[in-house]
Amino acid sequence: MAVAWKFRASDRADAHWMSELRAEVMRHDLERLGRYDQVRVRRRFLDAFVPAHTRVIVADGLDVGLVAVRPESDALWLEHFYLAPSYQGRGIGRDVLAHVLRECDGVRPFRLNVLQGSAARRLYERHGFTLDHEDPVDVYLMAGPAEVERHSDSGTGA
Repeated sequence: MAVAWKFRASDRADAHWMSELRAEVMRHDLERLGRYDQVRVRRRFLDAFVPAHTRVIVADGLDVGLVAVRPESDALWLEHFYLAPSYQGRGIGRDVLAHVLRECDGVRPFRLNVLQGSAARRLYERHGFTLDHEDPVDVYLMAGPAEVERHSDSGTGA
């Protein structure tokens, strides 16, 4: 059974724990790719953090993750979607992703990138994302509004 969750708005005070969560979640894949740098993994988040684009995922009364959607003129970029390891595999990621996709404007596609070999790719593909292009480190996926509509009704959330 999925765990109940909700969103709360983020603010600058969340930046530190969010950068720590990013480092924890991404460490295995970055090490596998020979790209882990304990300073850079945190700095890249902190340099790009925009509280207005970022929501905190709350479950069991705890801040357990975050999701950011950056609007661009031609796409909505799904960024910084991280969930604490102890809350992974419990349906929260699936439900949060479905909820975020339902909020799309119906015009712009969603875009995102994941590290090569990341297990997260399967989650995105189950929600209608397909390969756009890739390089030795990143895989870029996209889902048009039609794909989002077909695949975003699988979850519940707040």
